[in-house]
Amino acid sequence: MLTLFFVADLPTKVGSAYEFAGDDAGHAIRVLRTQIGESLALSNGLGAWSVVEVIAIAKKSMTVRVTSSGFEEALPVEFTVAQALTKGDRIKEAIELNTAGGADVILLWAAARSIGKATPDLMQKLAMTAREASKQTRRNRIPFVMGVLDDKKIAAEIANYDLAIVLHESAVDKLSQVVSTGVKKVLVIIGPEGGLTDEELALFASAGAKVAHMGRPIFRSAHAGMAALSGLNAALKIW
Repeated sequence: MLTLFFVADLPTKVGSAYEFAGDDAGHAIRVLRTQIGESLALSNGLGAWSVVEVIAIAKKSMTVRVTSSGFEEALPVEFTVAQALTKGDRIKEAIELNTAGGADVILLWAAARSIGKATPDLMQKLAMTAREASKQTRRNRIPFVMGVLDDKKIAAEIANYDLAIVLHESAVDKLSQVVSTGVKKVLVIIGPEGGLTDEELALFASAGAKVAHMGRPIFRSAHAGMAALSGLNAALKIW
């Protein structure tokens, strides 16, 4: 499996040369010990990709030649995760896991029981977290991280989806019971570590969201999105 890197000015013409520079190039040279003749994968993060062969290496950059290129179409179902803010590094972990699980959009929201707070610096770091997690999981499409929304704005988003699911341990229905085939846009709402309030649960349900649980284990907030996306990918036959 080729190591993936993201570049804004992706070269796509087969046979063309390209100077791969910046921090990622430095990482490939110093840490990965990339050698002349080896191949790498480059992507613009929006679906386009190119496989390149290293033809020259400098101290902080390398020259590569495009050997093939293409475009990765989006999957038939678009997944959005509304992730409540969590404390400390848990929110970074949530971004990593939701990215690995296949989220296309991650909406951060300030729940009533959220402890963590979003700052401009944090939002920038979380966008970078999604980018790095996409590299690690070989995704040619980087999920969009957006926020911070309140519960009313999250509720207003529900009408834009074919299926919206609120995960809650008190739900009667299982996740598998609320999933229907043919949906194209799915929203999963994840509460904070302290749980959703009754008011938040009622607000989302009244806006049209289905309330469901994921069996007996109670997942941490940072882990619930990955678990839900796994179940949805299997139920909708994407996996």
